[in-house]
Amino acid sequence: MQGQPADQAARHGRAGRPGRRAVGLRRHPEPGGRAVTPAPTETPAPMRTPAGVLELRPVRLPDDLPLLTEWMNDPAVDAYWELAGPPATTEQHLAAQPGHSLPYLGLLDGAPMSYWELYRADLDPLAAHYPAEPHDAGIHLLLGPAEARGRGLGSALLAALAEEVLRTRPECGRVVAEPDVRNTPSVRAFTKAGFRLAAELDLPTKRAALMMRRRVS
Repeated sequence: MQGQPADQAARHGRAGRPGRRAVGLRRHPEPGGRAVTPAPTETPAPMRTPAGVLELRPVRLPDDLPLLTEWMNDPAVDAYWELAGPPATTEQHLAAQPGHSLPYLGLLDGAPMSYWELYRADLDPLAAHYPAEPHDAGIHLLLGPAEARGRGLGSALLAALAEEVLRTRPECGRVVAEPDVRNTPSVRAFTKAGFRLAAELDLPTKRAALMMRRRVS
């Protein structure tokens, strides 16, 4: 399951095409590598899910680069993220994360198995394509190992993270995502995680399904 960035400029699989730009990040060192932490948003606490404990931690370079590059070169991932290539391609994508987006490595019971981007959708180019509300939170997700896909894992993890975001961010009333409409497994996973299809959007790089999960009062 994949949910790639909507903004063409943030997708370094398109390196060399017009519109790409690099955005400087604030980086804070952590043991074992350089943590990519471009925004002051708190990292979600570990979450219990039906599949195990999900933990998100900031991506660390160069430590995490080989694994993320391996995942990006999987044809099933590349079909939507368009980041296949050498490690530099993945590294450029991470370096270009805007200040309102945080890249995370997802660990399930301690094992790395997913890549996440949590971002402020209301500050993202996506906001020009739908009626954004202040503090809308956005999610991009890919499941790295092939064996993690196609068995309901994505929906369990998405539901847990959406609940955690809405629980810990009182100013945020909605969590949104914009998978490619052709990515049926991704759309299905968001639906099972409590998101609804709010609209179909014509974005610069794709026709997207705007998936939305609103806080329940």
